[in-house]
Amino acid sequence: MALFEGKVLVAGATGRTGKWIVERLGKHGITTRLFVRSPQKAVELFGPDIDGGLAVGSLENRDDIRAALHGMDAIICAVGGNVRDPEAPPPSAIDRDGIIRLAGVARELEIKTFILVSSLAVTKPDHPLNRYGKVLSMKLEAENAVRELFSGPGYSFTILRPGGLLDGPPFMHELIFDTGDRIETGAIQRSDVAEIAVLSLFAPEAHNLTFELIQGKETPQTSLQPFFTQLSARA
Repeated sequence: MALFEGKVLVAGATGRTGKWIVERLGKHGITTRLFVRSPQKAVELFGPDIDGGLAVGSLENRDDIRAALHGMDAIICAVGGNVRDPEAPPPSAIDRDGIIRLAGVARELEIKTFILVSSLAVTKPDHPLNRYGKVLSMKLEAENAVRELFSGPGYSFTILRPGGLLDGPPFMHELIFDTGDRIETGAIQRSDVAEIAVLSLFAPEAHNLTFELIQGKETPQTSLQPFFTQLSARA
């Protein structure tokens, strides 16, 4: 039986991190709806029989968001703009405004749980990544909105700030968690970020918390849940 009994909307499901989130939700037996721009790409990645179905639309459209969220109990958001593509929407449109719009509609619909995949160094405006449309600053504004909207009684948020994202398999490294944006640099597998995002749905140590995560030494793991104890120690 899944430890989280509700239905989860995954925003950014066809991205490289989102794909792993969908897979890990499936491994935990959690019903999942995918919010995507391209149903064709979703079917290519996941096959035609997606357990919780597809919601097709854009974070730039409130009606699309409202339709996607109907009947959902939680959101895992792993959207991110393509900062190096001059034809793509700017980070202000996706990494800030789109996520804020998603969180606002979710709160209106009284969806209780919001998990956001953000980035290491969002509080550091001079970071090199911020040269691309101030993407880190945009992500921080989105974080602030999620924290404000989902801090009330009966609501919870978790904001993950991973280091540089790698494309290897999960459960192959120790993980390092910290709060306060004190980790200067580091990397982590997208697959491990996805697993931590899913565990954050039901790990009480992650509720109403923002934390950074990178990988440590290579050591095979049977579960990533024990690494949440690092957050309890810092509380």
